[in-house]
Amino acid sequence: MTTDAQIAKYPQHFRTVTRHRVITITVITLLLGLLIFSFYRLDFSAMRIFTGLSKLLDVTRLMFPPDPGWGPTLLRYLHAMVETVAIAFLGTLIAALLAFPLASLAARNTSINRLVHFLSRRTFDTLRGVDTLIWALIWINVVGLGPFAGVLAIICSDLGSFGKLFSEAIEAADRKPVEGIASTGGSRIQQIRFGIVPQVLPVFLSQVLYYFESNTRSATIIGIVGAGGIGLILSEQIRTLEFQQVSFVILMILVTVSAIDWLCSKLRFKVIGQPQH
Repeated sequence: MTTDAQIAKYPQHFRTVTRHRVITITVITLLLGLLIFSFYRLDFSAMRIFTGLSKLLDVTRLMFPPDPGWGPTLLRYLHAMVETVAIAFLGTLIAALLAFPLASLAARNTSINRLVHFLSRRTFDTLRGVDTLIWALIWINVVGLGPFAGVLAIICSDLGSFGKLFSEAIEAADRKPVEGIASTGGSRIQQIRFGIVPQVLPVFLSQVLYYFESNTRSATIIGIVGAGGIGLILSEQIRTLEFQQVSFVILMILVTVSAIDWLCSKLRFKVIGQPQH
């Protein structure tokens, strides 16, 4: 039973109204209100979902069996799929190479001064804040249709992401190796090269491999707006209601992404080591 001594010793546990509890209830209420308003404002309807399931089943039936088209059509699909992977690979690689030195300017422990640190961070935020699809639309109007616009779109989008991730990894690096190099008379460049880079390089490589896998899917989407790759073909087949060929293209994308995921996992474990069980 609760005694007066227990209440006096732990008063915070016996208060019916506390500041923390009021804040928690207020936040939960606001989130529930926002959820209900979103359902209402966006015209969310469970009935429309159920009535649309029959149409989804009809489209699914039309997609079987997958039709590769054979001959020149199949070669066109394969060429477009290779182009998609090349867009993702080149865009990711160039963005990582550019972000590697720039991230040191955005990290507190390696930046030149506070102004450079602030401007670098805001630049990365700006690049990252614009979606890859929007970058693709911008670059298509600048350099024209084709895979070059797709590569530039991925570079711009990933440069912001890599800059943020790389700079945070640099900030989290252990300072002791840097202090040891500084105590022996090492320059600032040597402190970064031998004290920080060996610590963060495995993290960088792991993040680059993950983004390469993710950008393979992104390259498919930006192809729909004309930035090259398999996305343009997929858009054409959907528009002309060639659902059997649509299913084959989707299977190609799934197999390619799965193969890249498996390969990147192998490479990632080679770099950072096998997980402990």
